Amino acid sequence: MIKYYTRACNFKYGSIARRLIKNKVALPLCGNINISFEEIEIITRTNRKFSSKIIDLKKIKTLSRFQKNKIRKDLKLITKKRKNFLKHVDFFVPSIMGILNLTPDSFSDGGKYNKKNKSLKHIEKMINSGANIIDIGGESTRPGSKSVNPEIEWKRVKFVIERFKKRYKKTCLSIDTRKSDLMTESIKYGADLINDVSGFNFDKTSLGKLKKYNVAKVLHHMQGEPNTMQKNPKYKNVLLDIYDFFEKNINKKFNNDKIILDPGIGFGKNLKHNLTLISNISLFHSLGFPILVGTSRKRFINEISGKFDSKDRTGGTIASVLFLLSQGVQIFRVHNVNEVKQGILVYKRLLNS
Repeated sequence: MIKYYTRACNFKYGSIARRLIKNKVALPLCGNINISFEEIEIITRTNRKFSSKIIDLKKIKTLSRFQKNKIRKDLKLITKKRKNFLKHVDFFVPSIMGILNLTPDSFSDGGKYNKKNKSLKHIEKMINSGANIIDIGGESTRPGSKSVNPEIEWKRVKFVIERFKKRYKKTCLSIDTRKSDLMTESIKYGADLINDVSGFNFDKTSLGKLKKYNVAKVLHHMQGEPNTMQKNPKYKNVLLDIYDFFEKNINKKFNNDKIILDPGIGFGKNLKHNLTLISNISLFHSLGFPILVGTSRKRFINEISGKFDSKDRTGGTIASVLFLLSQGVQIFRVHNVNEVKQGILVYKRLLNS
């Protein structure tokens, strides 16, 4: 069996991008005329063999009929503007998802915001710093962590979830949980987005319970469980395996098109896997959905920077965010909202000049 994948690549930006699109030699990425591409990478998968080639858009007509049909179908999804299905979130511009961990053991800020007043003040600070999505979690999913009883998890987040929409009406509320009871309870208080790092595989009842709610979901990839995921993760081809995971789940599991894709950097991936995903992230645009990536303070930054590592890993986080921004990623899940917002504003101005 032969399968083809289409990745937009070699992007141009700003006035150059707009000119190329106007002259009909390039196409816009996700409907954005400030990012264009005139080349694609065609990846071929045959059983255990993989090959790829980069071609100009004009050369698509020279390909086989099957290849042409597949690539043209992919290009329609790559170039279409993403539908805005989250309140107060525009997928045409970069969005920042601020992280609020209400846990005692998260890998970088466990226990820091557990007190009620501290948690609300931190939410306000993140919103004022540029976050338009707040992701609230009561269970650590750092490498080696174990599952938390749903009652304990809900007790940790209940105070904030119950008050969120009353205080922050124009901010998207995301609940970071693997438990269906927490998902449905959060929806009662206005949760806009369900962010389940297990890809809705931990609690097999989740998607069934969510069917009656027209709520948006993050389809996240994780290999294994948090307590085992970093023990020698293996893939045939990490990029294509995760693409196939997304494609299969989109087609079989979801009852609406309110889906955001997250390849799960650091969740069952080693350094090579993470770098492959980040550097080739534009492949996932051919699925036609917004992309969310969380690189904030992740271990791969330390693995690259070595003795230049730092506690918050702000430099490495911003570097990865700006690269992903240049590849058309729409949402960034981060801890240091103000610093990332500043970086995005400056980088966007430089790109679009």
